[in-house]
Order: sequence, then structure tokens, then C-alpha cells
Amino acid sequence: MTDTARARKLADRIRVVVAETLQRRIKDPRLGYVTITDTRVTGDLREATVFYTVYGDDEERAASAAALESAKGVLRSEVGRQTGVRFTPTLAFVADALPDNARTIDDLLARARAADEEVRKTATDAQYAGDADPYRKPVDEDADDDEDADLDLDAGAGAAPEKDAGQDGPSAG
Repeated sequence: MTDTARARKLADRIRVVVAETLQRRIKDPRLGYVTITDTRVTGDLREATVFYTVYGDDEERAASAAALESAKGVLRSEVGRQTGVRFTPTLAFVADALPDNARTIDDLLARARAADEEVRKTATDAQYAGDADPYRKPVDEDADDDEDADLDLDAGAGAAPEKDAGQDGPSAG
């Protein structure tokens, strides 16, 4: 059975130990400005994946990756010493894709903002194709009453309408 809470605690501890060891003990000149962003440990606590980011260009990232690979033994020894687990997990360093994803999202948002601004500019200069208000509105009720009165006068000059023979009611029979 795997204990995910224990794996999470160990992952958090490994992240702290690796970050502190990189800062204090590793003096490799290839190592740039590295930030340990996350650590994940397998359920059997045998393997740990350490995610990191490097501030700089692609050349500095490659140099930092090489420095991390060469310091892997020292880092694993320090993790084993400070965590006290029976089996020290192997460390695998993976460049975190989060900054690249964030940069891509920022670019997409900037393009969307520019497109929205273009639509807004087009909309401010636009004019209606037809009337400004294309929807039908109900006619005033006072005007309706006057028109109905005119229709009644035209139909029979005020005469009462005749009853239909098929209507229910008293009949003269």
C-alpha cells in the first residue's frame, strides 16, 4: 500500500534539502540561478523527480542541467542524511515547463487584448445598417383606441353588430 501523505511529506523535505544544498554546498560555476519549484516522489518512495527552473537563456539552462547531473550524487547523499529514510530515493532533475507555459499564455492574452482593442476601435466608428433601434415597439394604447373607433364607424356607422344565427342563446323560434 502506498501512503500518499508520507510521499508528499518526503517530497516537500527533499525539495527543501536540495534547494539548501544547492545554495550552500554546490560551487559549480556552470550552475546558474536555479530555483527548485516542485518535487514528486513515487508511491514506493524509491524515485524522486525534482523540477527546477533556471533564470537565463538556453545556454545557461543547458549548463545548469549539466551541473545538476554532476552534483546528483552529493545531493542524494545529503537527502539521505537529512531525511533518515531506509532507502534514499534516486533523484531525477527535470526542467519545469511552467515558465514556458506562462509565457505562452501571456502571449495569447496579449494577442486577445490586441484583437479586442481592434474590435473596439471598429465598433466606435461603425454606424447602424438600418435603424438605430431595429426592434418593434408596441403602439400607444390611446392611438389604438382611436383607430378601433374609426374602424367601427366605417363598418356600420355606429350600428350594433348582428348576432350570428349559430350562436348559443335565446332564440325566437
